[in-house]
Parts: sequence; structure tokens; C-alpha cells
Amino acid sequence: MTKRYQGYTHLLFEYPQERILKITINRPDRFNALDEVGHHELTYVWREVDDDPDIDVVIITGAGRAFSAGGDLDMVEQITEDFNLRVKIWKEAKDLVYNIINCGKPIISAINGPAVGAGLVAGLLADISIVAKSVSITDGHTRLGVAAGDHAAIIWPLLCGMAKAKYYLLTCDRLSGEEAERIGLVSLCVEDDELQDKAMEVARKLQQGAPTAIRWTKYSLNNWLRMAGPIYDTSTALEMLGFGGPEVREGVAALKEKRKPNFPQGPNI
Repeated sequence: MTKRYQGYTHLLFEYPQERILKITINRPDRFNALDEVGHHELTYVWREVDDDPDIDVVIITGAGRAFSAGGDLDMVEQITEDFNLRVKIWKEAKDLVYNIINCGKPIISAINGPAVGAGLVAGLLADISIVAKSVSITDGHTRLGVAAGDHAAIIWPLLCGMAKAKYYLLTCDRLSGEEAERIGLVSLCVEDDELQDKAMEVARKLQQGAPTAIRWTKYSLNNWLRMAGPIYDTSTALEMLGFGGPEVREGVAALKEKRKPNFPQGPNI
């Protein structure tokens, strides 16, 4: 392991093959939920990857039974109470999306378990997303009581169309791996025991390809996402505005108490 990736505490790094880097979100006891440290690491590791001359392709996956359960609930509660932390997370949330979009190296996500929140950002913004059949995917923002920020507005309508994006983002219904592939939300769906092998197969194919041609193709295609930047910026700003309101407090309480939320009547907006 090069010094470049030393010092990370919530991400593991390995080289399954020369010039292929595998990043594992590593907090399996909390289903790889991201606390403040993990959120920061996942946000800025993509700049390291982009600058790394020794790799051509990246795979990201999760340790244990989950890909990532999103933001740690304790951190979410702190965001509702601490304005300075809310501003910090808002900046990181924006940087996470744009750092992945602007990373020149092709990224493959191997979604091995539940994927929510910031973890889902990396899962769906990856250039090639591969999901195991048993996996359920959900964007849980409105169930928590905040607008669907993070990544949803910038990528879901492009992947699966506006009708499906609105349905799943407004209702927070879960998608199976097979349904996610059917509607175009992910690139591939495979049997659970084939997931990591398939990710490596695709990584090898990309690593053996023409690196500049692949990176420039990624850059060109991602201009669709860059054009949607103002849409995304609005969504994540409104998400953070919601973290200061009453709905998210009820959403957090309901999650902690494992019950359905009883949201207060909101303003007429």
C-alpha cells in the first residue's frame, strides 16, 4: 500500500490486480453507516484516486452484509442540532457528488448489500454499477423528513426516467436488485456469489482498454451531470434546510423507536 492511502480509518484499500484499486467501506458493525469521519473520507478519497498515477480503475464495495447504510443516525441527529456541522456536511455532500463526477478514473460499484444515503451516492454515481440480486436499494430522505438531496436529483431521472425517479424518491419504496436493473437505475444485476468476480471482470476489461479514450468518454458523458448541477445544488440546499425543521426530528425519532413517523402539518409552500 502506498503512503497515498495511509491514515484512512473507515476505508480499506487493496490491489486485487496491478493498477486496479479496490476500496471497501469498512464499518460492518454499523452496516457501514458513515459517521463524520467516514463521510469526510468517502468525500475526498476521489481526489486522491484522480491524482494517483499508479491505478487505472477503481472498485468500491462494502464490508460484511451491507454496502452502506447511509449517514450514521447519531450524526444525523447532531446535524439537526448543530448549524456548523450542518454547513460542513452540506459542503461535503456537494463535494462528494462532484468529486466522483470529476474523477478521471472509471469507477465500478459492487453493491453487495443495503445501499442508502451517502453510500448510495457512490453506488449510483459510479460509472458502472453492479448490484447483487438480494440487495434492496432505497433513497430514504423523505422518510427521514428531508428533501431527496445527496445525489438523487442529478442522476435518478437520467438513469430511470422522471416518472420512476419521482415515484421512488417521493415514496421511499425499496427496489430489489433485479428491479433496479430493469428500470435502468444500475448497470447490471448478478447473483450474490458472482458480484465481486463480475466487478473484477469488468475492471480488468477497462484496465486493458485504451486509458485516455475511456477517461475522455467518461468526461464527455458526465457533462450531462454537470449540466444538471444547478438542479442538484438546489436539492442538497433544500435537504440541509430541512435538517433545521420539525419533520426531520420526527423522522429521526421514528427510526430510533422503530415506528412509522407521524409528521407534523407543514407550511403551505
